[in-house]
Amino acid sequence: SSSLNYSLFFSMPPLYILLGLLLLHTPLWCFSAAAYGDSLAAGQALAVDGKLVSRNGKFALGFFQPAASNISKSSYNATSSWYLGIWSNKIPVFTTVWIANRDQPITNPSVNLTQLKISSDGNFVIVNHAAKTESVVWSSHIVNRKTSSKNTTTASAVVLLNSGNLALLANRQEMLWQTFDYPTDIRLPGAKLGRNKVTGFSHQYISKKSLIDPGFGSYSIELKDTSGIVLMRRNNPLVKYQTYATTESSSLIPILKSLLDLNPRTKGLINPIYVNNNQEEYYTYTLLDESSTSMFVLLDISGQVKLNIWSQANQSWQTIYSEPADPCSPPATCGPFTVCNGIAHPSCDCMESFSHKSPQDWEFEDRTGGCIRNTLLHCSTSGNNKNMTSSSDIFHPIAQVQLPYNPQIIDVATTQSKCEEACLGSCSCTAYSYSNSRCSVWHGELFSVNLNDGNDNTPSVRNYLSRKWMYLELKFV
Repeated sequence: SSSLNYSLFFSMPPLYILLGLLLLHTPLWCFSAAAYGDSLAAGQALAVDGKLVSRNGKFALGFFQPAASNISKSSYNATSSWYLGIWSNKIPVFTTVWIANRDQPITNPSVNLTQLKISSDGNFVIVNHAAKTESVVWSSHIVNRKTSSKNTTTASAVVLLNSGNLALLANRQEMLWQTFDYPTDIRLPGAKLGRNKVTGFSHQYISKKSLIDPGFGSYSIELKDTSGIVLMRRNNPLVKYQTYATTESSSLIPILKSLLDLNPRTKGLINPIYVNNNQEEYYTYTLLDESSTSMFVLLDISGQVKLNIWSQANQSWQTIYSEPADPCSPPATCGPFTVCNGIAHPSCDCMESFSHKSPQDWEFEDRTGGCIRNTLLHCSTSGNNKNMTSSSDIFHPIAQVQLPYNPQIIDVATTQSKCEEACLGSCSCTAYSYSNSRCSVWHGELFSVNLNDGNDNTPSVRNYLSRKWMYLELKFV
């Protein structure tokens, strides 16, 4: 029945990861470009005011500048950073699908002296002429480049294909390099999320830093040789938080297709595919009717994988599915000294007596800095008590929360008062919890303190975590 299928969706492994990753979030961006066709030949150069457009008109490549025009931030001015990227050319909301120089932005005033071209060694490069000599800002860094029988470089053109893939070609037909192999946080239809069993190469998708910074963010997804698909937090704390075993892939593809057909917005639209042979293992998908709608799967800044579909009526991207379904599941998604509430919007907030470390970063969904204390703890700095906290330091209880990572167990603290004393005895101790005759203390920053939403209809994941829902005592002045 429909109810059984709906329950199955929430209790399943991360099936929608099979769709791969697509797309940066959807802020507006500033750009201005003149079309150059769909290709750039060796000897030609693309300036900041030019762009390539695929033959079907769906995708464009060029230089762009992040802007905050769709975010209510009066104190923020457009960034001076410029990037080379590919975007959806027919969607009114500027939506990038690939970015070259994610962590190497081009800054004013040198942007007008920047070009895109094929270099003499056959690489696809962004170069700058601000100095007397030409400098390389970004390069495709072709490894094991294919050459002709005369051992000469044969790269002849770079072409923006109808699929949104940018390909560096030899003799206009042999592919030397492609953006589908070096994605950002997206996977377009036809691209692979996989690994080459012969060379060891694998595709890695990494979330962006914020709505206005497409640099490398905190989360990644990759197909590992032994673990299958792995979602991981790249920054401290380094944690795997979702896996999808290779052994289950072939059997779950039909289930995934059935789930997609349950929703009228995805029914008959997406065809997920899994391939595993001697040379490679990968996931891909195709759109059965490319003219009907536009969609993407995003590895969000928050660490969730989101399936988004363009709504012509609302003129915006609509999230259809998210994995994990609970926005608090990705580790440290709210940053340090925060509490995550999965049924609230926004889901992240500071702990009591804490404030946003950077309100501007939070507005652009960069919560890596989390929150900081409004008042510092009173630590003694004299004599033998330099590591002791002041008697004025007390604890504030946070009820019904999932405990943070990496607790230190204090076996000798056999009562709650002794557990409290153990934490008060160290300036670096920030919180403790005493439950079931067990004392846990935490030093330094606290991550992943998640509230119990109190919803009895929450899926089985909540039952598994229910053993962790308890009181956390937070130290403050």
